[in-house]
Amino acid sequence: MDYSKNEMMAIATGREFQDGELAIFGVGLSMLAGFFAQKNHAPNLIAFTEGGVYGSTPVGGLPWGIEDNRISANATSFTNGIDALCMLVAAGKVDNAVIGAAQIDKFGNVNTTGIWEPGTQPWKVGKYTLPKVRLNGSGGANEIAVGAKKYLIMAAHEKKRFAEKVDYVSSPGYLNGGNDREKYGFPGGGPAAIITNLGILRPDPVTKEFILDAYFSFSSVEEILENTGWELKVSPQVKMVPEPTEKELENLRAVDETGSLRKK
Repeated sequence: MDYSKNEMMAIATGREFQDGELAIFGVGLSMLAGFFAQKNHAPNLIAFTEGGVYGSTPVGGLPWGIEDNRISANATSFTNGIDALCMLVAAGKVDNAVIGAAQIDKFGNVNTTGIWEPGTQPWKVGKYTLPKVRLNGSGGANEIAVGAKKYLIMAAHEKKRFAEKVDYVSSPGYLNGGNDREKYGFPGGGPAAIITNLGILRPDPVTKEFILDAYFSFSSVEEILENTGWELKVSPQVKMVPEPTEKELENLRAVDETGSLRKK
């Protein structure tokens, strides 16, 4: 079957959702992954956005933002960001979520704030300095990372993205590993998986360091290791992810009407 790397990434992400979950999706391709799950195997998955659009399904392809008419047209209700991020996410009622990442490290910490010159990162100099490249910021991803019962991270697997340590923690994963989340009183459980266009990483149950769990049919363990900026450990049970079925591709492309996932 002919499919793109991004389509495989979206399907692998969507498979992580279960029917009946309450889920919040980030902007972009991650939103299509969530809505694919709803159409494919989780019809009772309840979706909402950080802006408070609740119970929608996309119409006309990839929404440009969290309140785009493509997801507002058939929403069950409209509320606001305070209700979405405080009354649902912070209250521990969200079962699953998807966020993106410009930079990510071995403990699942995400940076969407900026990229700094080597040696000038805020964690190295002890204060916030102007980045070389300013990114969009965390939006509601910080609240999701802190409060959701679990969440997924989608990212293109490139060495520049997968860093030993992120330049800035916009959304916390497991911080420095182990039980660090508990030390800070985070109610949520942390990232359950990092799903890329090459494979799937999952956290070690004790150290919380992400290790390679699975690769796709078009990738390999060696390719993933080469594109990771730290010494990525490989699970003894590492395996190949099953390829998309015809039905999965049909359902994904029904959601992705404009073909956003087929571009790469």
